Amino acid sequence: MTGLSAPVLAVTDLTVEVKTNSSPIRVVDGVSLTVHAGEMVGVVGESGAGKSITAWSIIRLVDPPLQIVDGAVIFEGEDLLGLNERDLRLVRGGPIGAVVQNPTGGLDSMRRVGDQLVAVQRRHGSVTRREALDKAGETLTALGLKLGPGILDAYPHELSGGMAQRVMLGIALVNEPRLLIADEPTSGLDATIALEILEVIRARVRRTKLSVLMVTHELGQIANFCDRVYVMFDGRVVEQGPVSDVLYEPTHDYTRKLVAGVMG
Repeated sequence: MTGLSAPVLAVTDLTVEVKTNSSPIRVVDGVSLTVHAGEMVGVVGESGAGKSITAWSIIRLVDPPLQIVDGAVIFEGEDLLGLNERDLRLVRGGPIGAVVQNPTGGLDSMRRVGDQLVAVQRRHGSVTRREALDKAGETLTALGLKLGPGILDAYPHELSGGMAQRVMLGIALVNEPRLLIADEPTSGLDATIALEILEVIRARVRRTKLSVLMVTHELGQIANFCDRVYVMFDGRVVEQGPVSDVLYEPTHDYTRKLVAGVMG
């Protein structure tokens, strides 16, 4: 799975601070991580560990007072931190897809499901509305969403949590990205639907060599779906490695306590 080829994503010494009236507060402190083609990599830690800020800093979706102050984010050989906003928008939603914690909040409440899937395709390619709607339907079907009458015409508030999450995943995957950033992709979903969502992602990984960076506090999901894991505490990576090593033979005190709290 992880060969000797260059990683799809290589983050080096990423540092993010919160600007205050006095001294800045460092919330991500020199984080480095890699994701290779066809690999699911987890980032785990308690709330406030810096997991989500790390993930969203990769595609520069952090707003003031947060500020990226150092590091490099190399995606397919190009440093995303050096791109202008126009070029970065071509990366987001295209070669890099993203799924947020709150699926309903992550969707545009004023636009129909089909329109949102069409918009992301037309932003990144020359397709007709009919072609984009056909691809939207194919994508949602592949994600296990039954396309009943009017589903593409539905508004987000008309969807269940599981349906909304599949739509969010569809928007992230419809342009066939090479990297998916998934921030708590099953947050708020019941265990059965959460498992289905993660199985869908894993099937896509196996079929297309999609790379996945998954942020979660669920160690069970890491154990069952990820190849490698990074453990974060207080803005830093304190342990990393293959899932079997880190979760079952942890070497850092914090990881031991984290694992004991869930698996003990």
